[in-house]
Amino acid sequence: STMAKHHPDLIMCRKMPGIAIGRLCEKCDGKCVICDSHVRPATLVRVCDECNYGTNEGRCVICGGVGVSDAYYCKGCTLLEKDRDGCPKIINLGAARTDLFYERKKYGFKPRDG
Repeated sequence: STMAKHHPDLIMCRKMPGIAIGRLCEKCDGKCVICDSHVRPATLVRVCDECNYGTNEGRCVICGGVGVSDAYYCKGCTLLEKDRDGCPKIINLGAARTDLFYERKKYGFKPRDG
C-alpha cells in the first residue's frame, strides 16, 4: 500500500473502515489524504475503529495532530476508487520524522518552556 506522494515510506492502516469520520488538523486541513491535493474534495474519509480509539479519537489522519475539520478524498482519488482501499490513517512515523528527532537530539535542541 503506497502512501502520500512525497513520503513513500509512510504506511497506512488499511483495515476495514468503521463509522468514524477521519479528521484533519489545521496544518493538513483541505488536503486529500491519499495524494495531498488541495482541489475538489469529494468523498468523506472513514477510519477503522482501532484508529479512532482512545487517545487517537478525533486525531489528524495524516500527522496525528488535533483534528479541526473533516478529512476528504479528492475527486481524482474517488474516481480511481482509492477511497475503497481501507482505513487511510498513517500508522508509522516515517524516516523524515525520525531523522528530525535524532537531529534535534544530536544538537541538543530542547523545547523551550514559556
